[in-house]
Amino acid sequence: MISVEYKHTEIAVKKKLGQNFLTDRNITKKIVLLSGAGAEDNILEIGPGFGSLTRELIACCQRFTVVEKDPKLAAFIRSEYPQLIVIEGDFLQTDLEMLAKERPLRVLGNIPYSITSPILFRLLEHRRSLLSATLMMQHEVAMRIVAKPGTKEYGILAVQMQSFCEVNYLFKVGRKVFRPQPGVDSAVIQMRPKKEEPMEDTEGFRKFVRAAFHQRRKTLLNNLKELYNVESVGSDTLQLRAETLSIPELFQLFAQLKPLL
Repeated sequence: MISVEYKHTEIAVKKKLGQNFLTDRNITKKIVLLSGAGAEDNILEIGPGFGSLTRELIACCQRFTVVEKDPKLAAFIRSEYPQLIVIEGDFLQTDLEMLAKERPLRVLGNIPYSITSPILFRLLEHRRSLLSATLMMQHEVAMRIVAKPGTKEYGILAVQMQSFCEVNYLFKVGRKVFRPQPGVDSAVIQMRPKKEEPMEDTEGFRKFVRAAFHQRRKTLLNNLKELYNVESVGSDTLQLRAETLSIPELFQLFAQLKPLL
């Protein structure tokens, strides 16, 4: 069993929670600076752990909310930062709309590798409750979020995130600044919801994207023909693979399709 000691508090690292604690204060300061966090913001931190990011946030905002699933770490944060609102529980079950009732949320966090995608899709689902989200995650996932058409990283995650948010890769974080040290590097990205939705049927578009990329080596025709009437789409387009289409081109294709009953 691996344990981490901080300020004479020793806590077992739980692999199932994907716990890797950041130790370099220069990086936490940079994350807070680039997040744009200020005294008037409605801040939500995901998984504060031992509070390395929390400490820097306190310097610019005296009171905000943190969500921590590990009971021992939640107790540690309560004792170390009694002015904070600590939600002890799973971020994936947290009521973001309620937290954003008065002002949209500025979200920050070093998010667990094991549930990065579910966290991203939950933030995407509740993007109307967000001002921005500045997140550290596995470098490979960050590259998939900002990927461009025609690359091996470009897929469902890139299309969904870039369709509804402005996403930016901020900087890379080496593995040596974590305890325990993970086997991969990390990166910090920022997402900001677009002011206007690109379409009304966002749920329909989500299903379309999953179908289009279902089997990457197959053409759009083969991936879509069982779910959509493709007769209104040119054969040249249908012979392409989804990974070759830009997001505006995917919007255009989606608008042409009618689901089969």
